[in-house]
Amino acid sequence: MRAEQRFHSLDSFRGLMAISVMLYHLRVSGSFTEWLLFRHAEVFVSFFFVLSGFVLTHAYGSSVKFNFRKFFISRTFRLLPLHLFMLGVFILLECGRYWAAQKGMDFNNAPFSGKFAPSEILPNALLLQSWTHLTNPLSFNYPSWSISIEYYTYMIFALIVCIAFGIRTWIWATVMLLALALMYAGNTFFTIESLRGLAYFFTGCLAYAVYLRLPQPSRAQTWLLSTLEVAAVTVALIFVINDFAGKQLWASPLFGVIVVIFAFDRGAVSRLLAGRGFGFLGKLSYSIYLTHAAVLFCVVSAFMVAKKIVGVDIAPVIDGTRYLDLGNVLLNNLIALLVAGSVVLVSMFTYRYVEMTGQSLGRALSSPPSHSGPVLRPDTEA
Repeated sequence: MRAEQRFHSLDSFRGLMAISVMLYHLRVSGSFTEWLLFRHAEVFVSFFFVLSGFVLTHAYGSSVKFNFRKFFISRTFRLLPLHLFMLGVFILLECGRYWAAQKGMDFNNAPFSGKFAPSEILPNALLLQSWTHLTNPLSFNYPSWSISIEYYTYMIFALIVCIAFGIRTWIWATVMLLALALMYAGNTFFTIESLRGLAYFFTGCLAYAVYLRLPQPSRAQTWLLSTLEVAAVTVALIFVINDFAGKQLWASPLFGVIVVIFAFDRGAVSRLLAGRGFGFLGKLSYSIYLTHAAVLFCVVSAFMVAKKIVGVDIAPVIDGTRYLDLGNVLLNNLIALLVAGSVVLVSMFTYRYVEMTGQSLGRALSSPPSHSGPVLRPDTEA
């Protein structure tokens, strides 16, 4: 029964986290983007790693006959099509900046320089940009830094599943502890972000091992799960909005516990998250995460052009950060909503025409020809 289970509340969390990260990068003066929750939402990227480890372990962790080729194709065509599409978008945007510079427009940084240098294109295309200090993890489409880490972490996970059937849990724990040890041992080759991503992902794998060992709660115990869910959300909110030493380290076990609690999908908060609206955001989460930087770039650029036309500073730089500011709290909140809505609309397009197309191609490549009917879409995504 558990092998066929889909975690609806966790899917919804994925969408909410993607929206929160988008609002973290959007700065509109005096609007809801400045709430403490969104000003600290960068920590939610850690949740993605933990959740991915949990879900992939659910899908593949108990496999006796694991097909690495099929896994490789599935994960590659899950992540790479949209990543390459957005890399192409950013290259086109940089070409636009180059054209504008030739027409006499001034920019803080010259086109195709710094994190947009041509030398960064190939590492991005191969999703290598976040692993070592040889490249800029935030080059071109900056949210893709985490996709770089996640993709190769998937492959490490798959190798473990291939070669260590009886001791997988122990190896996951070893990899997690090794990553943590390298983080604090003065490692100079791998980036801290890559080691952190490894530790978080395999925390998710271990969280699933814990989940499997817990009894399924009865209907009479729904009140207990509801209490645990409310407590988990409360603790998570307090954790997120506060800064303290070791926060990134504590995020790993905390998010692991939260994922286990909500995996049962039985409490009151889970029922709320099972709503179609939250599920819709969960479905679009990958597109929201990877497209929002380009949308924000276009919006900010439009404000900067309008600023020169109207002679009013509607895109001020405050403490080194570019804000949008129409001089009115109501208008600023409206702008923030419109920008967020625009990201969702763009994500609907990329989900349908880029993500789904890529996944369909991946299924066609990984499955032998069949005359018995259409290939069914896998029910578990990560």
